[in-house]
Amino acid sequence: MLRSLSIRDFVLVESLDLDFAPGMTVLTGETGAGKSILVGALSLVLGDRAESGVVRHGARRAEISAEFALENLPSVQAWLIQNGLDAEQDCLLRRTVEAEGRSRAFINGSSVTLAQLKELGEQLVDIHGQHAHHALLKAGVQRGLLDEFAGAHTEAAVTAQAWQAWQAAKKTLQAAREEAGVRLLEREGLEAALAEVGPALDDLRAWDEMQSEHGRQAHMSSLIETSAQLLAGLEDEEDGVLRRLGRLHGLMQDMLEKDASLAEERALLEAALSDLEETRHGLRRYADRLSLDPERLAELDRRMAEVHRLSRKHRLSPAELLERHAEWLRRLEQLAAEDDIEALQAEVVRAEKTCLASAGKLSEKRRRAAQALSKTVSLAMADLSLADGRFEVRLVACEPHAHGQEEIFFLVASHATLAPGPLDKVASGGELSRISLAIQTALSGQAGVPSLIFDEVDVGIGGAVAEAVGRRLAQLARSRQVLVVTHLPQVAACGSQHLRVSKLAGDDKVVSQVMPLGGEERVMEIARMLGGQEITETTLKHAREMLETVGSAKNTGSRKKTA
Repeated sequence: MLRSLSIRDFVLVESLDLDFAPGMTVLTGETGAGKSILVGALSLVLGDRAESGVVRHGARRAEISAEFALENLPSVQAWLIQNGLDAEQDCLLRRTVEAEGRSRAFINGSSVTLAQLKELGEQLVDIHGQHAHHALLKAGVQRGLLDEFAGAHTEAAVTAQAWQAWQAAKKTLQAAREEAGVRLLEREGLEAALAEVGPALDDLRAWDEMQSEHGRQAHMSSLIETSAQLLAGLEDEEDGVLRRLGRLHGLMQDMLEKDASLAEERALLEAALSDLEETRHGLRRYADRLSLDPERLAELDRRMAEVHRLSRKHRLSPAELLERHAEWLRRLEQLAAEDDIEALQAEVVRAEKTCLASAGKLSEKRRRAAQALSKTVSLAMADLSLADGRFEVRLVACEPHAHGQEEIFFLVASHATLAPGPLDKVASGGELSRISLAIQTALSGQAGVPSLIFDEVDVGIGGAVAEAVGRRLAQLARSRQVLVVTHLPQVAACGSQHLRVSKLAGDDKVVSQVMPLGGEERVMEIARMLGGQEITETTLKHAREMLETVGSAKNTGSRKKTA
């Protein structure tokens, strides 16, 4: 349940803190006062996309916070834990929007993505906009509403994926039949390239080692001569470095016997002797391995020339040519699979069976839901002063497509004796609005979302119908928290909490403010909604009677419920 909403510098709202109660809360006010701004702020903190224009003129950023109670919402708490967020009894959602358009989102103090904020928001609040009845005329919307009522979103997604896989399999089979000649030419070209490059694969893999060995063979004479000079310089009996250092070590030893402070210097000299001895052994082993091999050099020249020829021909480095060889092999395997017409036909049959099986499960859920939704909405229409009307969800079988194997139509009959027809052909604007409300409340009753918001969904109706709408919303508020933005006094009178939105001008700025109403203030607001700015004793009397009638009906309903 929504407990509180805090708004700072959002559109016309400078600073606003609202507390909400269970039951039905109504927001009223003159046109343009900012009622829908509050719904917009709540939508933003629930994950809607933000624009820089929502920041109040002159402010640096807008900030909206909404606190929700999570009692009896284990799925929401589980979602918070799964996403590594604090899962307390209360949940705080916060959204900031900078003047330049950048926004940030937070859940329980932790920074989150907009997708996470939206995913959680959809579990907490269900918002029905004032133009929902226009969208109701679209086939896609009707299908989506039925699937929502049926709880068939998973089946619908699986069916769409299966249908796409089926179409892809058919496309592959058709291409295999039509492009056999093209594939034959490609296969012959790949086989020729593989046959040419194949003998050089070992050299391509060992290219770096071959280059190093070739460099050694090409400079073998110089390496042999130089290594001999180095060894001579180290090993010469008279003038070799090792011999000279040995004599120096003897001198150092004599000095050490006379002055013990030279121990560290002697140790360094001994270390140098040891290092040079290791160097001599290493050079000796290296020199022993050196041998001039003209045949090996010629072989390396030949193999490297072939690698260079292939690289030039294919305009690839040796490393790239090795990678391209692997790609050719994979493509050849793919072409072989594409040439297997029988396997491709079998895949089409398998994908078709999978799609039809998924579509069948979806159809079964839709059939059951269509009957239940038709009955539920028809009953709701009677409660909304459309007693002679009848609502029907009709499924018409068709060729399988991405959305199943039936077309879905919402039909309505304005009288029991008339055949149902399409909504846009049969229902008037006011009737369509009421049917939309009936469907929305039916869907809301199915969902586990604890808070429902209706933003001027009662547009185009009045009188007794408005009273019926108010009763319907109040009935829904017995099991859900309901927030209603309305211009109708009949609907406003049904609320258990009444908030008035007004616009104030001054100091070169215009701001919206919200005030809770009770007692005579509420009577005055209902009277204003009844009679406009000119409030008379008659409108005040009518407003009191309206509130008293609603109060009596609530008490009667409570007694009946208790009984």
